[in-house]
Amino acid sequence: MRAVGVKDYGATPELLDVPKPAAGPGQVLVRVEAAGVNPVDAMLASGAYGKPPLPLVMGVDFAGRVEAVGAGVTRYTAGDPVFGRAAGTYAEYVVVDETGPIGPAPDAVELKTAAALPTAGLTALGILDAAEVRGGESLLLIGAAGGVGTFLTQLASARDARVLAVTRGDESVRLGLFGAAVTIDASAENAADRVCRDEYPDGVDVLVDLVSADGEAFEANKKLVHDGGVAVSTRGATRERGSVQSGVEEISFRVQPSAELLAALAKEVDGGTLRVFVEAEVPLEQAPQAVARIQNGGARGKTIVKP
Repeated sequence: MRAVGVKDYGATPELLDVPKPAAGPGQVLVRVEAAGVNPVDAMLASGAYGKPPLPLVMGVDFAGRVEAVGAGVTRYTAGDPVFGRAAGTYAEYVVVDETGPIGPAPDAVELKTAAALPTAGLTALGILDAAEVRGGESLLLIGAAGGVGTFLTQLASARDARVLAVTRGDESVRLGLFGAAVTIDASAENAADRVCRDEYPDGVDVLVDLVSADGEAFEANKKLVHDGGVAVSTRGATRERGSVQSGVEEISFRVQPSAELLAALAKEVDGGTLRVFVEAEVPLEQAPQAVARIQNGGARGKTIVKP
């Protein structure tokens, strides 16, 4: 089957011809309708998170229809529309354990569009739960223009949080449609600092930093949070490691996908809380360029790859 991946860790992604997988006991074979593109895809292909066998097919997000099921599978039958996470989704087919992160696709969007949801949507949903955003909080969001940021803005505003969305460039119209109360252009020096101190002189309730990969930048943003508030990093930039030396709780967040969380995410979509906007749809052979674009920070919203 056709797939996109690398023949060596860190190599340039390319179109590959690899064997079509088969569903073993307890597994589901999915014909991929689309795969979601995420920044983590390139990191996995570099060997940063371990070194699985080569060639390595890229991608972790998918949406498609069940092609076949293995022995003992009871939750799915051929033809079921599904979405979720698996290894090697930049391909025509992918195999997933029945009890793994797979679930019925939401009805409110096209099946291919559901491929944009798993990693970014589950991350956004998980961050709000980890930070205990329940309603009325002020939330400073660094990196609001990407997939996680746009989903998080919608979900947080639906919980009556007041989102201060920080982006590069003027994204006020688009982020306003997603529910952001204030959009801050980070290309202006100290823009976030000035706005937050004007609107919240005592500090915001929650910081979510999707951008800062070093502790120094994260610490600077954390100073905009009041004592007793929460600061979340998705880039491992936290320093206090559980202790609250600064008076602000730090959370180093990493998504833990599951069928239960996918069901909750689909419910948000079908209930109208979460809208899914796909910025770009590219054929499989153009997946390497799409990955490079995201790595270089040129993406807004979500990109999907169609085999």
